[in-house]
Amino acid sequence: MTDYIRLRQICLVARRLEPLIGDLSDILGLTECYRDGNVGKYGLENALLPVDTILLEVVAPTQDGTAAGRFLDKTGERGGYMAIFACADPDARARAANAIGVRTANVIDHVPYHGVQMHPRDCRAAFIEFNHTTGSDDILGPYPPAGPDWQKAIRNDVTRAIVEVEMQSPDPAGLARHWGGIIGIPSQAGRDGTPEVALVNARFRFVAGPADMMSALVLRVSDAGAVLERAKAKGYAVAGNAFTAGGVAFRLT
Repeated sequence: MTDYIRLRQICLVARRLEPLIGDLSDILGLTECYRDGNVGKYGLENALLPVDTILLEVVAPTQDGTAAGRFLDKTGERGGYMAIFACADPDARARAANAIGVRTANVIDHVPYHGVQMHPRDCRAAFIEFNHTTGSDDILGPYPPAGPDWQKAIRNDVTRAIVEVEMQSPDPAGLARHWGGIIGIPSQAGRDGTPEVALVNARFRFVAGPADMMSALVLRVSDAGAVLERAKAKGYAVAGNAFTAGGVAFRLT
């Protein structure tokens, strides 16, 4: 099997699934594809929205004492929760991360899906998960966490792609090196000199900030002005080319 790694999902966390998931759907012109009952054992509910071939997920705690609830309390409800990567061999990726001091936190087996989640404290900023679905290395192939027909929910008329994930840190170069080491793609200087980790379908860009966090998603859209007007009408804070929801800034290009 040819080795590869690509961004598969970005997961945000909220106190409640609604109205956030419905608002994001309306503002960004996205269609919900699935709610995964398997997250119930973690005291969560979720919903997923395809943004081209990357899934935007929102999870919300349904009981006290969940990891997601503790994340919200610790961060003051700021920052994205998880970055999820599809790859050829999640266990090999996890062993390489273990070798640099990043512990495995959870292993998920729902045949044909296999996922390995790394410890968020060791990752810094957000959870990292590696996963693989047996028999499907096609980006448009089966992906059980998004449901049996997730591809049918893809819309490109309003929001066309997630092109960048912004990570914030008091030491952005250090966090970039760390995430590059976990993911297996060395960090490098981007066009403006900012450290980044570039995957085949998106890049992670690391900027200065007061704390380690996933701070923004950069989306390619057909009409940024119309998207921002819809966000403003629903009561979300709008500044420049961005609105804030689910703990992150949605920057539009």
